[in-house]
Amino acid sequence: MSVKEKILQQLAENPVIIYMKGVPSAPECGFSAKTIGILNETKVPYAYVNVLQSPFIREKLPSISKWPTFPQVFIKGELVGGADIVESMYKDGSLLPLLQATVQPAESADASQTITHSEVEALILASYPGATIGIEGAGCDLNITVVSELFADQAMIKQHQGVMETLSAPLANGRLHAVTLKTHTPEAWAAQTPAANPGLLQIKI
Repeated sequence: MSVKEKILQQLAENPVIIYMKGVPSAPECGFSAKTIGILNETKVPYAYVNVLQSPFIREKLPSISKWPTFPQVFIKGELVGGADIVESMYKDGSLLPLLQATVQPAESADASQTITHSEVEALILASYPGATIGIEGAGCDLNITVVSELFADQAMIKQHQGVMETLSAPLANGRLHAVTLKTHTPEAWAAQTPAANPGLLQIKI
């Protein structure tokens, strides 16, 4: 692999990468130190190459990036600039969104898949086997009714906390935004159902 191919591979594989003098824990020039300080402030992960230990990359990169000095910061394969430009972008607020966008695709891809009714049912049944579950609504806002023997002798807040705990993962990653929850013991459900639906006969299976 040629030096140019190696550099292009590094740029392709690392959404944020800095070519610097020294390493992040011990920069060997003031400009590299300043740039690393800013990148660390953003809390966005980045890769680095110490050009002092990679003389071929140090020699070749300027002809690829059309930028003569170091450090050089690349975001998604595009040169952002050196210390002064990075500092200027950080101060005007344009750097952080650019960096944060590099770590969001995986999350937003997951978040864009709104959770299905069957997935919600499976999550609840894992902790409340044998429960009867009714789900209404679409997308990420659902009305959920859970009827379970396990609610016996539990205060309503405890019942709700238990069910919400089963949905903590999709709520955390954004696949589920809002839940309206109703919980009942089978006895309570049986007692209210005929009153709510006087024309229906409930048959226990």
